[in-house]
Amino acid sequence: MAKRRTDASRRPVSNLLGLAVLSYLTQRPMHAYELQRQLKENDAAGTFRLSYGALYSVVRQLLREGFIAVAGSGRTGNQPEHTIYELTSAGEAEMRSWLRELLATPRHEYPAFAAALSLVIVLPPAEVTELLRTRLDRIEHNADDIERRKDDVVGAGVHPVFLVEDDYRVALLRAEARFIRELIERINNPDAGWFRTWDHYHSGTASPPEGEQS
Repeated sequence: MAKRRTDASRRPVSNLLGLAVLSYLTQRPMHAYELQRQLKENDAAGTFRLSYGALYSVVRQLLREGFIAVAGSGRTGNQPEHTIYELTSAGEAEMRSWLRELLATPRHEYPAFAAALSLVIVLPPAEVTELLRTRLDRIEHNADDIERRKDDVVGAGVHPVFLVEDDYRVALLRAEARFIRELIERINNPDAGWFRTWDHYHSGTASPPEGEQS
């Protein structure tokens, strides 16, 4: 039986890879290697932090909490015997509750880019502009690459609903690209830009821009 949560805002297994495992086990019982293969085939590495070590750790947590159970054991070819896991009723309830929460409830996250932006004043504006343009090129390349791969998969007969996370990734990348273009413009606009004050600060001829911590 699954353990009861004392805090409704916290889940016994918090790694999102656990949600993926529970979801994939709705198809049929599987062993860890098969789960890993299925996740890789569906490009889950772009969504979850996927490694066999992480997967095995999550499987143990799910088993401990009663969300999955041992369904038996088997052997494929010359590989060692492996344990097969199945979804329990408690695991299915947890999966549905977890997924509903993630879909309906926005959460504040701590992206590394936002952290870098909060400290960006310590670098000179010309260097920041160059770095932002490099990031912009990479973002646009990534977005184009995701769209190409999605088009190939859909063209092979996969329904787009199974790739909606790719639409979300592209939307985030395109939005970030727009933000970066606007930020570069704000830094370098000759009339209203920040470049002069920022650059003078680094040359020691001006006070830090407002908001800079001493």
